[in-house]
Amino acid sequence: METKYLLHHVFFWLNNPESVEDRNKLIEGLNTLKGIDAIKKIHIGVLASTEKREVVDTSWDVSELMFFENEVDQKIYQDHSIHQDFVKNYSHLWKKVVVFDALDV
Repeated sequence: METKYLLHHVFFWLNNPESVEDRNKLIEGLNTLKGIDAIKKIHIGVLASTEKREVVDTSWDVSELMFFENEVDQKIYQDHSIHQDFVKNYSHLWKKVVVFDALDV
């Protein structure tokens, strides 16, 4: 039977979107989250250079997509000291964050 995941997709808008250094620093911080066992999979990404279409939002700078087995694991992640440290140490880099949580169907 295929596992159905809770998907946690986060999009970040940098304070300084032209700064490769800031982007790389945020990616460095996101990589620290891999130390949280409750996360089953994590993907970190930057904007792709695909065709620009009206339905495609190209305003963000960095994203991360996490897979959790259930809401309990997602809560463990939210409260985990590694996540708390990430927010404390890297939140100065972004001006906006949008989160989409979804369940596999």
